[in-house]
Amino acid sequence: MIPAPVLVELDYFLTRRWGPGPMARVLDDVRSGGFEIEPLVEADYVRVSNLITTYAHLRVGFVDAAVLAVVERLGERKLATLDQHHFGAMRPRHVAALTLLPA
Repeated sequence: MIPAPVLVELDYFLTRRWGPGPMARVLDDVRSGGFEIEPLVEADYVRVSNLITTYAHLRVGFVDAAVLAVVERLGERKLATLDQHHFGAMRPRHVAALTLLPA
């Protein structure tokens, strides 16, 4: 499952390093059901705003806050991320801490 706002960051990361091919393959995987895209719902935007304010000292941005909001809403305990700093510091509502992957 990929929170919808992550697609923009994924596009930037992949395209900057390897050109448009890898992102096109990710989108092919989305279309074929390999990845589920989770949209934000109204309550997520409220939580995102709260997280951005709460973690202003960490300069947490919209995408990271949105990811945490979605993870909380879905009750997910694990998160695949390259941003161990932000996700290691933020405290989700539903568990003491997320299991960050890769560990």
